[in-house]
Amino acid sequence: MDINTDNPRLDLSNLSPKEMEWHFNPRVTVPDRDDYMDSRDTANRRTLANLASVRDLRYGANPKETLDIYPAAKTPAPVMVYIHGGYWRAGYKEDWAFVAEPLVANGATTAVLSYDLCPSVSLDEIVAETRRALIWLYRNVVDHGGDPDRIYISGSSAGAHLCAMMLGHDWTANGLPSDLIKGAVLVTGIYDVHPVLDISVNADIRLDAAAAQRNSPMFMPPRHPAQLLAGVGGNEAEGWKQQTRDYVAMCRANGIACDFLELPGEDHFSLGTVLADETSPLVQTMLVQMGLS
Repeated sequence: MDINTDNPRLDLSNLSPKEMEWHFNPRVTVPDRDDYMDSRDTANRRTLANLASVRDLRYGANPKETLDIYPAAKTPAPVMVYIHGGYWRAGYKEDWAFVAEPLVANGATTAVLSYDLCPSVSLDEIVAETRRALIWLYRNVVDHGGDPDRIYISGSSAGAHLCAMMLGHDWTANGLPSDLIKGAVLVTGIYDVHPVLDISVNADIRLDAAAAQRNSPMFMPPRHPAQLLAGVGGNEAEGWKQQTRDYVAMCRANGIACDFLELPGEDHFSLGTVLADETSPLVQTMLVQMGLS
């Protein structure tokens, strides 16, 4: 889908504190988010009860540096790594177990990460933890039926931000292939985190301007071409939608192909929930990237 440029760009300098919250704090924008949480809880219970898994594998020393792997029946399988959202201050891997169900059913070994949360750790440390998770998976996923040469990533909200940070990382510095990540589906992400400095969530995240700059993938193009899609909901706040448009435009300006998808009728929280639906364009894109559809 082409990027819609019809809407004028927001001038953030003219927004009131209340308007900044509306545009950049999805919990304010979607007051009925608890309905989505209930739906996810049901799907999570079903997945954890019915899907084979290897739980609580440790990829680092920090308390929440653990991941769960849901192996595909046929091995070696492509690996989809899912990174949860929660504005870097909420969420655990068990909250997102359901994303594995349609992926495993179609032949993808799926890894769902936990990571430590702000304010217990900084955003810098969360980014470092995510890197450690991918390094661990490259070195160890073969023991769980995954193919380390076919690693793909996906994430929602803050998880999409972390995916984009991983795309901008030089994996050769870790002794890994430059094309470690073969594809990514970024769902309703934040890519320039400077607006966080001016909203209430920064009481937990504790960013300053320097930390916002070095943790903004908007200024860190993917280092290696991969199959990329960035999606956003049609019902999301305009400031949040602009984040995805800008990231896609930045990638393209740097010679990196990146598909853009705006899903009509979806909001920030419904987009996460539809990852349980095999027929959704987001899940279908993941399967196509991995050669499973």
